[in-house]
Amino acid sequence: MIELAPVLDRISDVPRLAQHGRVSRVVGLVMEATGLDVSLGSICRVRPLSGSGEVLAEAVGFHANGVLLMPFGELDGIHPGSSVEAVGRSPHIEVGHGLLGRVLDAMGNPIDGLGPLRRDTRVPLAGVPINPLVRETIDDALVTGIRAIDGPLTIGHGQRVGIFAGSGVGKSSLLGSIARGSSADVNVIALLGERGREVRDFLRHSLGEEGLSRSVVIVATGDEAALLRARGALVATAIAEHFRSNGLHVLLMLDSVTRVAMAWREIGLAVGEPPTTKGYPPSVFANLPRLLERAGNDDNGSITGIYTVLVEGDDFNDPIADSARSILDGHIVLSRRLATSGHFPAVDVNESVSRLRDRVVTEEHRQTVNAIQHLLAVYRDKEDLIAVGAYQQGSDPDVDRAIATRGEIIRFLRQERDEVSTHAETEAWLTRLKALVRPREA
Repeated sequence: MIELAPVLDRISDVPRLAQHGRVSRVVGLVMEATGLDVSLGSICRVRPLSGSGEVLAEAVGFHANGVLLMPFGELDGIHPGSSVEAVGRSPHIEVGHGLLGRVLDAMGNPIDGLGPLRRDTRVPLAGVPINPLVRETIDDALVTGIRAIDGPLTIGHGQRVGIFAGSGVGKSSLLGSIARGSSADVNVIALLGERGREVRDFLRHSLGEEGLSRSVVIVATGDEAALLRARGALVATAIAEHFRSNGLHVLLMLDSVTRVAMAWREIGLAVGEPPTTKGYPPSVFANLPRLLERAGNDDNGSITGIYTVLVEGDDFNDPIADSARSILDGHIVLSRRLATSGHFPAVDVNESVSRLRDRVVTEEHRQTVNAIQHLLAVYRDKEDLIAVGAYQQGSDPDVDRAIATRGEIIRFLRQERDEVSTHAETEAWLTRLKALVRPREA
């Protein structure tokens, strides 16, 4: 339930022009109001005829008959003729270092019971993507604490990476491990469209006190209005941009892009947009790059974006997954086969790619992890023959080496959920593996 007072306090004034109207129609998630003259994005307060149970709504469209409003809460108690008052626009959020260690809702209000927030300044929600000609290049590696990423899929400060997986494969657990072990200065974590039960589990078990102390968490659960789930992504990104402008290296983790896209779909269809692929309206595919392009490096700091993408039915050609993969600078694929075998993290390194890995690692590192990926691919190609005992030792030197080194490679790629591997430890593992996977060069 959204608390109105803190939100209204942060909404700027609007011109005194036709600020009052009446609800004339409600269809599904959308109210139609007449007598209003407001711009898109304006916040309105809707009061039932009984005078109690008012709700905030945002102007999301208009036509000849009136303004289309979408509520931030439930529509219970709204009647034909209910009063609508334009109270302003809310294109910003108040931010500051007092946000660290706090849990917020999609309107920027604290929901952790730890009292009011200390805020220093206001930043726009919409933001502006970095001019490509002034965007700083990515030259330094970001340590995630996960060997399967820091080794074969190394990412850099300012890179944008997607974690692609079906439901129940370990996306949230992996995000928590990265938040605890990353070398970033600040984590901004958005849990959008999640089950309510999972939020506290994530905070307590996946993130932990250590991870939360240097994180800001934004929550909009799946039972909340589509407008709030979509807004949560903007709030998280705006907070990350504030910390970047202060010269910090920020790790922005958004779980999940797919559920944000579903919220955009609900909004778009509700206001009359035509459905396209899998029912997604065109605005979804326009909004996606606008959101994802806001991460990156500027001349102050960096935002490294890690965005989870839920692939329905493990279909990696889902339209949202396909579109996100084309925008991002790499994708990490989680395998259900690995997850069900107890392998954590369930990263399929042969199906994953970091487009900037070779720029941020040494040549020695690159050659070693390339050899590891080659031997994993060789083993997978002959796995059925090996399993039934049909492969004859000595038939293929690469297959022989893949069999001999598989145990050590799997131990390198596998970690306990609470284990953090430092940069030095990962490099030590790769040094040991070099002698096994590249024997002729050892």
